[in-house]
Amino acid sequence: MRICGVELTGNDAVVCLLELIAGQFTLPECRVRKISLPKEHSREDLQKFQAAFTKLMQDYKVTNVVIRERMTKGKFAGGAVSFKMEAAIQLIDEIGVDVMSPAAIKQSLAENPLPIPFADTGLKVFQEQAFTVAYAAHMSPQ
Repeated sequence: MRICGVELTGNDAVVCLLELIAGQFTLPECRVRKISLPKEHSREDLQKFQAAFTKLMQDYKVTNVVIRERMTKGKFAGGAVSFKMEAAIQLIDEIGVDVMSPAAIKQSLAENPLPIPFADTGLKVFQEQAFTVAYAAHMSPQ
């Protein structure tokens, strides 16, 4: 199964593909590391963002997308734009989309620690949260 982990930050959806085949994890090459929503975030911009995300998922045959949940209140609350991007992703009909809370991610990692340090994955530092949510989703009971 191929999962795309997503972390929404500012105007960007940071993505990381992670595949599990016969108990072996692989990180498929991906042409983009993040998809950005223009600052105006008009209706047309949201539609273009959604179309670009959908095309990326279709091209890489992603079976499920897992978004790292953001807080709605408090010091670490997500911005309005990130919630618009989340809605645009969740409304894609062709793929399954789940939202995973930080607590669920932490519990999954406690039960199934990462098999290698993140630095050894070859991913960019800003992709760490997207990678972690994809790994936690693979390891969580369905």
